[in-house]
Amino acid sequence: MRFIFNYPEMQGSSPSMLDSGPVADLAVACEQAGWSGFSFTEHPAPGERWLGAGGHQALDPFLALAHVAAVTERLKLLTYLTVVPYRNPLMLAKQAATLDLLSNGRFILGVGTGYLKGEFRALGVDFEQRNALFDEALEVMPLHWSGEPFDYEGISFSAKGIQARPQPTQARIPIWIGGNAKITRRRVAEKAQGWMPLPGPPEMSATTRTPSVGTLDDLGQRIAEVKEAAGERGAELDFVYLYADPRLAEDPTASVEEHRDAMARFAEIGITYAVANGPSNRNRSQSLEWIQAVGETYLGSA
Repeated sequence: MRFIFNYPEMQGSSPSMLDSGPVADLAVACEQAGWSGFSFTEHPAPGERWLGAGGHQALDPFLALAHVAAVTERLKLLTYLTVVPYRNPLMLAKQAATLDLLSNGRFILGVGTGYLKGEFRALGVDFEQRNALFDEALEVMPLHWSGEPFDYEGISFSAKGIQARPQPTQARIPIWIGGNAKITRRRVAEKAQGWMPLPGPPEMSATTRTPSVGTLDDLGQRIAEVKEAAGERGAELDFVYLYADPRLAEDPTASVEEHRDAMARFAEIGITYAVANGPSNRNRSQSLEWIQAVGETYLGSA
């Protein structure tokens, strides 16, 4: 199992988005410490009420990941996650292809349907069409990445004789889909390259509009079902889950055996990547120390 560093999310209305340290510094440190990837989440227009209830601000994930790509050579670059219905799918495909090309094939497009009605309204997108827009994008983006001419009649656009370049470095940019619903798992089995189930207690379901994933045993069962539904592709799928134990963020060198046991359990049920949120209450020096400590303790870095 490999680890992805998620740049710390700034809670509420924090005026600074880089309290934890410059992105380039943390990215270089992650690569040197043995992390496998670097990620950013997305909220282009978060509401004040949601922020006050525990929501978070976010950098633009595509621009931030391009910054990471410029200072690293090995790290995978993940949107964790971008909300597909917020963008015209041709624009999203262009952003993804450009980032994949500039990073020499290291980009992973982590996607979701979104759940904040206020953010949809602010961006001029019909919330009730989010699933249709999402499925439309899953069809359009591979056509864009092919580099070949194509036509597509969308819900709100008409593409005639489109031929898009550059093609991405990867023959197909991996798409990892976030969410816990049956429709999400079906999409993963049929069209995607990975599943990013969302952790959280049942009471969070009303906010995130996705059912609780349940226990790790429940998650393992669902992973097995997705693999079976995917048929021959099942063995190639990635399964990505947040390692949310707050003790890791507090002190990576404490409770080491418990963390290792938990990580082994993740791997046992089929998780291929664990995402760890960097601690948001650290400055640059403390963040760099934390990244290195996780690497030395759990990732085998020297």
